[in-house]
Amino acid sequence: MPRSSLQAPASVVMVRPRHFTPNAQTAGDNHFQTSAGLDDEAVCQAAFDEVTTATEALRAVGVQVHLFEDEGTATPDSVFPNNWFSTHSGGHVAVYPMYSANRRAERRQDVLEMLKYSYRVQDIIDYSGLERDNLFLEGTGAMVIDHLERVAYAARSKRTSEILLERFCTHFNYEPVVFDAIDAWGQPIYHTNVLMCIGTDFAMIGLEAIPDAPRRREVAERLRRGERDIIELSHAQIADFAGNAIELQGRDGLVLALSSRALRALNRDQRAMLERQVTLLPLDIPTIEHAGGSVRCMVAGLHLSARSPQTS
Repeated sequence: MPRSSLQAPASVVMVRPRHFTPNAQTAGDNHFQTSAGLDDEAVCQAAFDEVTTATEALRAVGVQVHLFEDEGTATPDSVFPNNWFSTHSGGHVAVYPMYSANRRAERRQDVLEMLKYSYRVQDIIDYSGLERDNLFLEGTGAMVIDHLERVAYAARSKRTSEILLERFCTHFNYEPVVFDAIDAWGQPIYHTNVLMCIGTDFAMIGLEAIPDAPRRREVAERLRRGERDIIELSHAQIADFAGNAIELQGRDGLVLALSSRALRALNRDQRAMLERQVTLLPLDIPTIEHAGGSVRCMVAGLHLSARSPQTS
């Protein structure tokens, strides 16, 4: 029987944009954004094709993908749905307040209705009204969640309110672990899921991005309490999105979805350690990565019980 894990969802939500572009409103604190060097029409088509191909690759290994279309022009980051909602065992869903005004329009009632129709949803806790109080918590971008150990790891940033993080952890029964994290140029890292990924038996993390040595040791120790192999990532590997990956449940076992660029950034020993635990599934998304996010940002995992067998 294929191995399964509470950490690895078998179903996900993805969004295919028709008018993708790097988001000018988020460029101020997302230092991973770069210019695509293409005209607008070429960028839009390339991003559309990359999501299509990634969806096909995930479905081919048995991951259930609920693919939604974005026809609008006002939501350049809609390809990253994991920031506005998350799901949790027991039928719980959270909806989040977003830092940038044009990202708030990414929240979609049709996605929530699909969840209620297809999965056993007990409640939806909507924090989005706290945007008026300048409190933000951008989902599983702001937090990297250990579903097995019940821990929410979060790097401080404009997009992660410690007040709201504490409230979320109280509501959803997680232990908050907060730390500062900076990139190679000393700038705060905007989302925690850029620098760390937690799987069932491994954790990839850019420990050198945590400048405070005692806190760095505490974070590493908390991860090791889950009896995981720790794979340390360098600043250069983080810049290549090696930490922005997600473990999923495939037809034949656990799969680690990551970008082709991220896989190339890993060294031989790191790959070997991962391959002892998961099947590596590289997805080619160079255009989307110009927006400062990668595979983990594109995939909203569904930690919910299905009402009935799902169809593609």
